[in-house]
Amino acid sequence: MTADQPASLLVAVLPFPGMDDASIQEIVNEITPLLVGRAPGKIFQFGPMAMAIDFGLRQHGYLFISVDPALPRLHLINRRVRDLERQSTPLNQFGLALARDLSNTRTLSTVKDPLDRVVRFQFAGRDELGEKKTTTLIAQLTGRSANLFVTDEAQTIIQAARLTDNSGQRPGETYTPPASEAKPQARQTKLFELIHNGDLSSPSEAADAYFTSKLTQREFESRANSARGQFRKKISQQQKLLKKLQSDLESHADAEEHKRLGDLLLANLGSAKRRGNRVKLVDYFSENASPIEIELDESTSLPEEAQRRFALYQRSKRARAQITSRIAEIEREIHKLQSEQQKLEDQLAASDPQNKLTGLAPLQVSHGSRATETLSGLPAKRGSGEAKRIPGTRRYVSSDGLEILVGRTSKDNDYLTLKIARPNDLWLHTADYGGSHVVVRNSARKEIPHRTLIEAAQLAAYFSQAKKDPKVDVHYTQRKFVSKPKGSKPGLVRLQRFKNITVEPKEAVSRT
Repeated sequence: MTADQPASLLVAVLPFPGMDDASIQEIVNEITPLLVGRAPGKIFQFGPMAMAIDFGLRQHGYLFISVDPALPRLHLINRRVRDLERQSTPLNQFGLALARDLSNTRTLSTVKDPLDRVVRFQFAGRDELGEKKTTTLIAQLTGRSANLFVTDEAQTIIQAARLTDNSGQRPGETYTPPASEAKPQARQTKLFELIHNGDLSSPSEAADAYFTSKLTQREFESRANSARGQFRKKISQQQKLLKKLQSDLESHADAEEHKRLGDLLLANLGSAKRRGNRVKLVDYFSENASPIEIELDESTSLPEEAQRRFALYQRSKRARAQITSRIAEIEREIHKLQSEQQKLEDQLAASDPQNKLTGLAPLQVSHGSRATETLSGLPAKRGSGEAKRIPGTRRYVSSDGLEILVGRTSKDNDYLTLKIARPNDLWLHTADYGGSHVVVRNSARKEIPHRTLIEAAQLAAYFSQAKKDPKVDVHYTQRKFVSKPKGSKPGLVRLQRFKNITVEPKEAVSRT
């Protein structure tokens, strides 16, 4: 390293929930002598919010940084390169910018800001033209505001992994840590205790074990809550059905009364007295054979009414038998579900989460398209089963973690737009050119981030007849404003309203 080489800076803002201030300092103390003088190499990316950087440390492993708001962290990890390659995804725009800015540099120092969860990794190097370059990567791991930034030598943000409206956190602004984040308070955390109890060889090994345990617990709780929810849903459905059957059974409670009246009508054929729609009968079934009156349509004879009453009796009798049998079946099913529910609770209380996960595996359900964390402490590769494949589409994940689907053929376009897409999904297509329909899934019904809009529009332009044009206009709207004219050719649709955006055709996001 020569003295005239400028510094490139890596800054990591670490959160109180994930890592306490003292533990961060222990990690910095550990990695400083390991990283100084070393050149950053390959970057392994695990979705838009986590990455591992190879500094050639061999037995010490890789520098791992995650800005997942649920569990942000920074420490060394020791993994086989084949495992990292299997779990990693192609670098997104931010990852590519980071690899470019850290190329041809070496680490000068690592420094943690006093009483602030900011760690600065300083690098020095030159660009492709031999000019000095100074770059800052900010890994901000502060809970909900966790983020990654690339800044220039003046600390001006030029790239952000997640778009935000916070002051000092937007491209073009001078980087400022989140003002809303409280300063860390000195206290003994479980992580800090684990680092200092001497059971593990290094602070990073302790942190890796600590967060792996957290991820295991999170996975266990997710599966457990899913299993509980399935039981509650099934039991509730059965209880609602039972209540309806009991109500139906009550509606047939007067079956014997229909037979009784039918018999009385036949017994009173010669003595019944009719007046309008009223018929007076002698009730031979009562102790005093007292008279009763029933309503009867004037055009209906007594024998006809008797036959109608007998038919109602037979129908109610059959219905009561069927309903009673069904009620018994539902009650048995509820009892079975409640018994299984109790077995589940006993299982959950029986042992530690690591052992219980195996037993809970069959009960796991999908949690959406976002990449989940594996028990090894690293995010799982996108597309490894967490999202169902849709025939006739290409699947991408935007830098904001949203699923983007691209139709392959005209018929696939119709299927994607008319059968798969939901009303609030974002729909895109090139203006005045043939091409693929593109859909950004929006199950949360929130505003689509502008960066995701650009990435989806770039895909629409890329998979169109205008692919080789430098700039392409792309129409976009919500799916509910897209319709298909009757009898039109496959892929042809009509837009009730739309907006336009001009982009460069490119495949800028990770395909899964």
